[in-house]
Amino acid sequence: MAVHANDYEGRPDPGLLALVPDTLRVVRARAWSPDWTRLVGVGDLGLRGFSGLLRSCRTLSGSEKFDCFFVTIYPSYPALLGPLLKRGAGLPFVLDYQDPWVGAWGLSTGPGPNGAPDVKSRVSRFVASRLEPLAVRAADALTAVSRGTYDAVLERNGTASPKRCAEIPLGGEPRDFEHLREHPRPNPYFESADGNFHLVYVGTLLPKGLGTLRAVLKAVSLVKDRRPDTYQRVRLHFFGTSNQSSGGPAPRVLPEAKRLGVGDVVDEIPLRIDYLDALTVLTQSSGVLLMGSSELHYTASKLYPALLSKRPLLAVYHEESSVVSTMRRVAPPPWGRLVTYDDERPAESSVESLYREFRALVEGATPDPGALDVEALESFSARAMARRLAGVLDTVVAS
Repeated sequence: MAVHANDYEGRPDPGLLALVPDTLRVVRARAWSPDWTRLVGVGDLGLRGFSGLLRSCRTLSGSEKFDCFFVTIYPSYPALLGPLLKRGAGLPFVLDYQDPWVGAWGLSTGPGPNGAPDVKSRVSRFVASRLEPLAVRAADALTAVSRGTYDAVLERNGTASPKRCAEIPLGGEPRDFEHLREHPRPNPYFESADGNFHLVYVGTLLPKGLGTLRAVLKAVSLVKDRRPDTYQRVRLHFFGTSNQSSGGPAPRVLPEAKRLGVGDVVDEIPLRIDYLDALTVLTQSSGVLLMGSSELHYTASKLYPALLSKRPLLAVYHEESSVVSTMRRVAPPPWGRLVTYDDERPAESSVESLYREFRALVEGATPDPGALDVEALESFSARAMARRLAGVLDTVVAS
């Protein structure tokens, strides 16, 4: 079930429809119009769509037989459908976290100056901390993109007792890349064959990831000072750093790049680009940049499409991130170049290591794709993740 495309404020991504099998039934629920909900300060799609989603779920459960109810967040408020349907329709309920409902937002980060919380983000976090227990305590199972995410949920909600918890990262889908090869798209962002080294980053840049970004840009600055010929070939491209699909969000990377003297080789598109466009820039890049933050649960999902793009990787992550073990297993050097930090050694203490890896990436030959552990990569595919989720659903339904 999904909210009707006409009720989104953001720009829909039409290319995604081509990737949805015709055999998949999709039910669309209507949401309140933001034209008037914004008048009272409400824009969240989960809130605007809640009554329509509930009405559609009740209609379906009253006319057809279902075994389980599954909801993934974000948006977060639809998680409250779980307790309502469990009580009304007797359906077991599985709650999935792609991002934390109660995290740093409104506590240490927010939309205020320099990424500080503001009043609205603090209120949002307060409301979330009161509502999350209602959903979590009703859940028969919890799944999340990382174990750290659901461990934090259980710690916040000490009386919750789900029958099962499972780590299910956002896997990569090889068939999406096959679709792209069969239906190539133009790349209006850079000319991949111009002789330059195009390093691409696709995804949100969160406030807690700014330290990692600064470390990368400082390493680029060292290249500028020590290897000017190499620096002349470097181009860094950042896409979707705001995680917004419409409007005019401010750049997050360029101000830092200019401050550190490397703005001439950096460009940024804060708005999200379409999914297939994102895969296009990954596959046409000279290398892919992956950056983590101090919040480990944000780090896993970007890795798998980057691996499937079969381009060289430069990854900068906390030592405890799930990305680290995966990269060491699937993409060892020289295919994947990994720089780690930890709580005692922040990312900005790793600039020299980053400089060495970055220089080796740009100046070295493109690695042989055969160096990738393709069999291990399959274990992180969307099909493998779906199989893992099916096991959770089977357990819940059978209990």
